[in-house]
Formats: sequence, structure tokens, C-alpha cells
Amino acid sequence: MAAVAVLVVAIGVPVAVGQLRADESSRVERNLEEVVVVGDLSTEHTSGDVTYPQTPPIGGPHDARWLDCGVYDEPVREENAVHDLEHGTVWITYDPDLAAEDVASLAERLPDNGILSPYPGLPAPVVVTVWGHQLRLVGADDPRLELFVESLGGGQTAPEPFASCAGGVPDPQGGDGTGSGAEV
Repeated sequence: MAAVAVLVVAIGVPVAVGQLRADESSRVERNLEEVVVVGDLSTEHTSGDVTYPQTPPIGGPHDARWLDCGVYDEPVREENAVHDLEHGTVWITYDPDLAAEDVASLAERLPDNGILSPYPGLPAPVVVTVWGHQLRLVGADDPRLELFVESLGGGQTAPEPFASCAGGVPDPQGGDGTGSGAEV
């Protein structure tokens, strides 16, 4: 009888653990089912302004200079932010009318490889973007933010996943500022 109990435990525990992992994976997929995915995005550098089909941009042609990581209290130049996306940066944008405490909450949860900025005309209160992937959130407390960052925020979707947003230009409008930010 003890041998049967050991056999049941030996078979049952791995099956139960496997089912729990499958349930967790399914939960994440369901919670991220609204992620917009766009492929075949250009990595071309351009010095001019770009009209992007998504708001905010999800990737495509971009400036040769990227923005420095961090929290910005004014809108940033899209062409520079898209370069950050190419580097694997997480870009969290928020409606400029979002409450100050919600902006502070987003800043606290911003990953080291992240940029946080207001974005006028945003189609949702908060939008989180990585290269080729974007999710509209219902607010700063939307639990899908953490799921998105955990699932897609490691640079795995980016053409240059191990480049950093550190060392970019500190000027939200992409000016030279004090950092070079230019790629060699």
C-alpha cells in the first residue's frame, strides 16, 4: 500500500505542477491577448520627422540618437524614442491629464531600461510599448503592465536587444544636450 501511495505522489505532483504552470501561462496569454503586434519594422536611421501609423509609435525608421533612460515630464520626440525601442527599451506613455499620484506610481514601476513620458492624444490612459508590441492600459494600476514588462520587456523583441538607453541624449526633443547619444 505504501508503494502505491509513493507512486501516486511521484506521478501526481509533477502532473499537478505542470497543470499549474500551464494555467499560469494561459492566464498571462489571456491577459495579454490585446497586445498589438507589428512585424517587418524598418531599422533605418533618418534625420527627419517620421509619420508613424501607430500612436505612440511601435517601431520603424528613427533618429540616429536615442533618448537617455528615465522619467520625462514633457512629451519626447518620437523618432528618438523609437531608437530606444530598437535597443530593447520599455516606453510607457500616459495621458497628460493622468493624476500626479498615478504618474508617480508608473515612475516607481518603470524598469531600468525604461522611458516614461506624457503623450498628448494617447488612445488610452496609459500605453506600454516595446519594439513591435504595444498594449493599451486602462490606468496606472492596470495589472497587465507588470505582465507585459515581465513577458516582453527584456529586449527579446528588439533588433538590438542588449544595447542600452543609457547614454542617450537627455533633451526630450532630441537635441544634443550633454550626451552624445550618436551611434557609431
